[in-house]
Amino acid sequence: MFTKYDWIQDATDQPLDTEGILEVKNWMTQNPFVATTEQTIREIADRMFQHEISALPVVNQEKQPIAIVKAKDLLGNLLNGHSPNQKIPLALSEELACIKETDSLTKLVRLPHKHFPVVDHQSRLIGMLTRQDIIDGLMKTIHFLQRRQDASEILNVVLESAYEGIAVVNQNGIIQEFNEAYSRFTGIDRRDAIGRHVTEVIENTQLHLTVKTGIPERGDLQMIQGQSMIVHRIPIWKENQVIGAIGMLIFEGVSEVYRIFEKIKENGTKERVVRSEEGKTHDDSNIPFSQIIGESEKISNVKRIARRAARTSATVLITGESGTGKELFARSIHRLSPFSAGPFLTVNCSAIPENLFESEMFGYEEGAFSGAKKGGKPGKVELAQNGTLFLDEVGEIPLMMQAKLLRMLQEREVERVGGVKKYKVNVRIIAATNRNLEEMVAHGEFREDLFYRLNIIRLSIPPLRERTGDIAILLSHYIKEISQRYELPVKQLTSEAVSLLVEYEWPGNIRELVNVVERMVTLVDGIEISPKDVYECLPSTKFTQPFVSQESLVELGKKKGLAKEKSDLVEALMKANGNKTKAAELLGIHRTTLYQKMKRLGFT
Repeated sequence: MFTKYDWIQDATDQPLDTEGILEVKNWMTQNPFVATTEQTIREIADRMFQHEISALPVVNQEKQPIAIVKAKDLLGNLLNGHSPNQKIPLALSEELACIKETDSLTKLVRLPHKHFPVVDHQSRLIGMLTRQDIIDGLMKTIHFLQRRQDASEILNVVLESAYEGIAVVNQNGIIQEFNEAYSRFTGIDRRDAIGRHVTEVIENTQLHLTVKTGIPERGDLQMIQGQSMIVHRIPIWKENQVIGAIGMLIFEGVSEVYRIFEKIKENGTKERVVRSEEGKTHDDSNIPFSQIIGESEKISNVKRIARRAARTSATVLITGESGTGKELFARSIHRLSPFSAGPFLTVNCSAIPENLFESEMFGYEEGAFSGAKKGGKPGKVELAQNGTLFLDEVGEIPLMMQAKLLRMLQEREVERVGGVKKYKVNVRIIAATNRNLEEMVAHGEFREDLFYRLNIIRLSIPPLRERTGDIAILLSHYIKEISQRYELPVKQLTSEAVSLLVEYEWPGNIRELVNVVERMVTLVDGIEISPKDVYECLPSTKFTQPFVSQESLVELGKKKGLAKEKSDLVEALMKANGNKTKAAELLGIHRTTLYQKMKRLGFT
């Protein structure tokens, strides 16, 4: 049996069992969260918010699904005056559409449902499949089939079976595929659409810009046929070049969401509904893991482990290079944890002088030392009571203080400096470091017993250079965010600039990427960011420059008696205006081979 997404990595040149790959069991969420008829609206809403779920299956005592309850239905129920303590209202649930794990995604896309409970032969719930899972399955299958000899025939079947509208364009923005669903919605026949530029067929489209920038856009709003529609735009990369793009139209208008929002405003209950217990309005920054951007396998695995760790009270050790987002993970774990109602306190262990460390961590009593405040002062551990204490740069804690921290973790109590009374503490500890604690233990710089106390659950955050598939998504996100912050027009990266930034090693990781994006957004004139702009904003030699200057080409062209190999290389570079990738295509060689050839022939 395949596990979710594993079949893509295990692909061979053997004939492909497409129906086997597209079976529900390969894409469903196993053992999903559920609700019961005995639970209240408040309990269900809390579960949905804590676990970032928009809908839950309701099961009976035999674990058989009997309904689907959605968050917006609960919201509407509350707006209509029902008590949060009322039992879950099954009458408002989505129509139930149970499926088997052997069903095919190509059959399900024709159904208008958004959530599909997966049941076994005894009608017991074993998984959940959403329309987004179906989209992911079809899109990943399409991506994989592009490399197969039998891709064309199966691709057409998938496209024409899809409930969503799908359009595929080449590198020039010319439509290559236009499925029946898109044709029905736009009223343009597939035969009339194929071969035309996408802007002539789809109004307000930006798919041709996706080809140019190489940056994916998911969940964007686009006005089509007078309706605000949700669209995905996904670039198709091949050998570091964008060769086309896929546009997917989700037939789900946002008018209903607007109606709910308007009703909240009319009732004057907006603040009461969306304000948290701490008095802060909910936004993306308060939703666990929403700020951790990335869809690569490595970062997805870390987020999956972090979600599981969050539901326990176990100590977590987060390791990774500087700038990888360790504190974001810590905050997200806190928000999903049993300690989320309590405070989240950060202690930068490298910023506290050694002689003040104990009083800062554990507090002090009045008169404990010269200059002590009247009445004493609670320490960080006490202030984090019933919450989370985040020990950043934990590898910098002095050895003497490591012993006291270990005692606190073992005994779960602290004693203030100069005090005689011990305080019981109920605090979740999350530690982070960019140092190798195992090596520090081996060299006697870090206590082994403390290391084992901290290293209960380990999260190793991958550096950006190991998750290059996320770079384009990160660039898109931060360009929009920073442009809005400075009230500037949203700039666009050319595909060559994106390719260049993907090749860069990013020693400063995401922190450096944000810094570079901010520099480009604020300093680059015009709306387009070119490779030249990237070089000016990234004065580093940690990547190979993809362009040869025009001045260098002119000088090389003037030289007489060049060897044929060198002459051919100069000619190709001149035809490509210095673009090494295009020059490699003209010569029929890989770009890496071109770089090696240029180095051997003395090009700079």
